[in-house]
Amino acid sequence: GQRVKVFLKPAPADYGIRFQRTDLAGTEIPAHISHLGAQPHLQTSLVSGQAAVDTVEHLLAALRSLGVDNACVELDHSEVPIMDGSSAPWVYLIQDAGEKELTAPRKSIQVLRQVHVQQGDKRIALYPADRFKISYTIRFDHPLLRHQQKTLDLDEQAFIDEIAPARTFGFLKEVEMRRQRGLALGGSLENAIVLGETGVLNPLRFEDEFVRHKILDVLGDLALIGHPILGHLVVHRGGHALQH
Repeated sequence: GQRVKVFLKPAPADYGIRFQRTDLAGTEIPAHISHLGAQPHLQTSLVSGQAAVDTVEHLLAALRSLGVDNACVELDHSEVPIMDGSSAPWVYLIQDAGEKELTAPRKSIQVLRQVHVQQGDKRIALYPADRFKISYTIRFDHPLLRHQQKTLDLDEQAFIDEIAPARTFGFLKEVEMRRQRGLALGGSLENAIVLGETGVLNPLRFEDEFVRHKILDVLGDLALIGHPILGHLVVHRGGHALQH
């Protein structure tokens, strides 16, 4: 429910992605797994000393997927604005500003053997592959979300067309509970898909927009590794906690 001012600024090679809190004397918070904060399951937060920045995943997904390795994100508040609930506004801003190719080589991580994490019936795994590919399956106790699955080779154009516009979603029955906890105070039908008992309260952009947004979220979380990945990511009923 607060106003936030954000600037995306160029950065030199090997700077990585860093958040800079202009309201806290310019304190820097690197977008790296080593700065992962205490995690509510609804978002991804980063910390450095007493400074924190919340809900970084949608912006990080856009930067990583558009091939931006180095950028300074200045903001004057503790949370990245939700925009329309997707990565599409960030894609627009990055494309509008343009990108510059630097002379330093880009380092990638190639998956050589399977790695996986499992918690009950939730599972996330990476398999060897010569490019980045993702398969995601979701299941919720809701008529519209009994089962959604999507697999795609994820390059820049596929992200822009098929993943970036997918918005975050939530359940109407949880809205009041979240607000009582001081969360989602700026939330509305303008920046999230809201599910009632039997259907959605606002129009969908894709029939399977829910699983597409989960792919968006995991891309933002994987960006905290600091390098692009060559591998096949397979997620079943994932979420921020499992991804972290």
